[in-house]
Amino acid sequence: MPVTPRVLLDGLCFPEGPRWHQERLWFSDMHAQEVIALDLEGKAEVVHRVPEDPSGLGWLPDGRLLVVSMRDRRLLREDAGGLVEHADLSPFATWHCNDMVVDERGRAYVGNFGSELDPEAGAPRPADLVVVEPDGAARVAARELAFPNGSVILPDGETLVVGETFAGRLTAFTIASDGGLGDRRVWAELPGKTPDGVCLDAENAIWVTSPMTGEVLRVREGGEVAATLRPERAPFACMLGGPEGRTLFLCTARSFDPGETRVQRAGRIEVLEVDVPGAGRP
Repeated sequence: MPVTPRVLLDGLCFPEGPRWHQERLWFSDMHAQEVIALDLEGKAEVVHRVPEDPSGLGWLPDGRLLVVSMRDRRLLREDAGGLVEHADLSPFATWHCNDMVVDERGRAYVGNFGSELDPEAGAPRPADLVVVEPDGAARVAARELAFPNGSVILPDGETLVVGETFAGRLTAFTIASDGGLGDRRVWAELPGKTPDGVCLDAENAIWVTSPMTGEVLRVREGGEVAATLRPERAPFACMLGGPEGRTLFLCTARSFDPGETRVQRAGRIEVLEVDVPGAGRP
């Protein structure tokens, strides 16, 4: 497996939330306030603009797009006239909303920062993971997480694994028939790492981006690191896709700061081929 990815698209502000859908990579250029669809030739299309910063993406069973709108803490839904409110997450999210995974029924699990990332704001506060039903009804699914970030659902549809960025671990839950989350347990401890975006492969290993250490890790349940990538720029999210599901897409940037990213435009979509294809959701 090559250790150096190639650049598919450059000149972005801050790419996040990648998803493989209908033969294209969809992602949010968060600080450009755009949702973009990208083909394997590098041709990009701006699909939607989200003034309060887009993040996690997913689809309802009928094909309508869902987009997390970060700063106003809403989940948006694609309708004929554009994006409309699907759910108001502000009663549950204590700071900006971020990543999301959508199950086969159309239930969306959305994380949030918990508190401002500015060190002067004090110690980070725990955050709740919210589940949004297909009809837009929202409730708390799991409490007291240390910055719930990227999530995956295993192929059986019964297990959700979420990265806790500030705790350096992946945490698993059993998904109940009503969409609730229980049986909380540690899936993998990753001391010193900062789990951000994640994706799952067919061997139930999880690719985990760790932007503060500049790594992308392939992690097995229990914490074994089976592979490590170190792209030139910090990796913030990843996704498996492509014709055979073996293309690993990386969202990279030099900074997270919105002011810097909008000036630098150093965000990239980078790709490399891996041995094990993607599985589960997203």
